[in-house]
Amino acid sequence: MELFSIITCLLQNTSPKLKLFVKGRKNIWNGLEQFKNDSNSPIAWFHVASLGEYEQAKPVINQLKKREPEQRIIVSFFSPSGYENSQKKKQENVDFITYLPIDTARNARKFLEILQPKMAFFVKYDLWANYILEAKKQNIHLYLFSAAMREDQVYFQPFGGFFRKVLKSFDHIFTQNERSLDLLLQINIKNSSLAGDTRFDRVSQIKSEPVDYKQIKILIENQKTIVIGSAWQKDMDLLIPFINQSKDFVFIIAPHDIHESTMAEWEGKIDKSTVRFSEITTTESAEVIIIDNIGMLSSLYQYAYIAYVGGAFGKGLHNILEPLAFGIPVIFGKLKKAKKFPEAKISIDYGASCSVANFEELKSIINELKDPELYQEACNAANKLVKENLGGAEKIVNLVMSKNQN
Repeated sequence: MELFSIITCLLQNTSPKLKLFVKGRKNIWNGLEQFKNDSNSPIAWFHVASLGEYEQAKPVINQLKKREPEQRIIVSFFSPSGYENSQKKKQENVDFITYLPIDTARNARKFLEILQPKMAFFVKYDLWANYILEAKKQNIHLYLFSAAMREDQVYFQPFGGFFRKVLKSFDHIFTQNERSLDLLLQINIKNSSLAGDTRFDRVSQIKSEPVDYKQIKILIENQKTIVIGSAWQKDMDLLIPFINQSKDFVFIIAPHDIHESTMAEWEGKIDKSTVRFSEITTTESAEVIIIDNIGMLSSLYQYAYIAYVGGAFGKGLHNILEPLAFGIPVIFGKLKKAKKFPEAKISIDYGASCSVANFEELKSIINELKDPELYQEACNAANKLVKENLGGAEKIVNLVMSKNQN
């Protein structure tokens, strides 16, 4: 990892994200020392890879603060996109946010000696060996939650001894599903239990207090709306022909990345009247709204009759639980690595969502959902799925508190 640090510094000017990765880590130590010196209250450290894992952490953070208000919460990010987005507004129940210094033995020792956290939480998968082994050495309580284990992961390979040692350092592992528990037992990790995916708690909270966008409500005028969330180019290659043919829906498109050239290209290919959110006026009328900012999507699903969630054709499926929380059917692309997204299979098994490989499948599924009875069945399934998977954060904090009292 020392070599990785040197290489990233040398290459930082080749990529804006890499530049942020390096620049953001320059003054970490001063910030950490100042945070630590501000108070003697106990510290709980949460590490997340990026925004998706941060969303999984939030319900646990909220529960922990509810139970121990004096506990100070620090969140570390690995990715620039996660860190930079978290800086845009004050984060509820979080006292300090930082980049995680590069995973070296020296950095891990220094980070933990400065903070002296009472407990440390890792979310889902972003497990850095030096930090975990050093935390174990310093007798810091270690927890992993929302873990989704797969047979192809290094922990379960014949050569994975060192990585199994890292996994066995945790005081307790909370898994998303039973299969993960079975895999952990196969490598003799028994200090684990099923808590589910904490994102269910998070999306339920978002649904209970969505942001109201009056200009959008006026524009869609109670028409049946398809919200296309986190759209990539491959998703739009499928969707634009459907949008152009559709006579029954209006559309809200939230791109994954806000790039002027990409939005302009989509506008040029869409035959219907189109407006960007930032340009909506009181006299506006449009059949397609393109969201040209970040942060609105989770609340936009309140206006949807159907949701399409992007990413499956590319790097990976985005959050399908957000629209499911609003009790609507969800469509997404055919996944290349379905095991990486257990929530996709679960939602399909419930009958709340489906995947499509091409335009004809997309058109067929949406036509089927025009049937009021079938549509209501899918909505009921979405509501049932979310309801039956709530409470993971409370399970986690209950066990953590009982362990820390011993």
